[in-house]
Amino acid sequence: MTLLIGALTIGLILSLLALAIYISYRVFDIADITVDGSITLGAAICAVLIVRNTNPVLATLGGFAGGLAAGLVTGILQARFRINSLLSGILVMTALYSVNLHVMGKSNVPLLSTRSFITWAEQFGLWWFGRPEVSLLGWLVGVRDLLALLGSLGIVAATALALYWFFRTEVGTAMRAAGDNPQMIRALGVNVELYRILGLALANGLAALSGALLAQYQGFADAQMGLGMVVWGLASVIIGESLTGSRSLGLALYGAVAGSVLFRLLVAIALRWGLNPNDLKLITALFVFAALVLPQLLKMPKRGSAAAAAQAPNQKS
Repeated sequence: MTLLIGALTIGLILSLLALAIYISYRVFDIADITVDGSITLGAAICAVLIVRNTNPVLATLGGFAGGLAAGLVTGILQARFRINSLLSGILVMTALYSVNLHVMGKSNVPLLSTRSFITWAEQFGLWWFGRPEVSLLGWLVGVRDLLALLGSLGIVAATALALYWFFRTEVGTAMRAAGDNPQMIRALGVNVELYRILGLALANGLAALSGALLAQYQGFADAQMGLGMVVWGLASVIIGESLTGSRSLGLALYGAVAGSVLFRLLVAIALRWGLNPNDLKLITALFVFAALVLPQLLKMPKRGSAAAAAQAPNQKS
């Protein structure tokens, strides 16, 4: 049960990254690699601030602000300097590796003896339940793990609802339209480049927020923790779309969260069954490849049947 709760908690925390990828990949059709550096930047800023006895809420918001800044830089490179979206993401991600090392001062910052959201959850659980473990469905579960799960669920739910509300406002609708049909929106006098900058800033801010929460849950921030996270986010979004079968706004946001949680559960099960952790990134990449290719392969027989049915009347005539 502890393994299951841990997998669910990490899946929920990383669902913020999936929401970030949804904004860049589905709204603006950009596979923004900046998030690999932004998630580490959020963790680094949050960890350093917490070590210096900063309030965990302010430290987490500081990590979020760092991600916003990274996304702004990527957006400006694309919009103002006309640098290719993929290349601009690579440039900022590469630069962020050195920035993260300077922020942390070393490659790893431990948080085991500091005050964070997790220690708050543990203290509240001990005060509420009066003991370090509680019974859940017949299993003994640590109150720390249980309240960390509930807290993560609350944060993710609030973030998803806020995004749903934002994308239905005038600014959010214009942002979605700018990504969907930039030529038409530009003809209407809307500054498409500005909305792209704002969208990428928001996406990387969410990725950094995910990193800040992940560092507090795991008890450390590491310079390598963002490696390959863009692939994780893509996998979550693709799984979510397969689950919901729709790209409508509400279902897409729900699918990104559900896809992240399901993907983390699959990873936890695979590791439990003996998967070599060194193969995890390879398996993730292969899974994303399969998820992208299989829908096209499944449509090919249908297209062939439709073409054959269309040719049949012509042959009879």
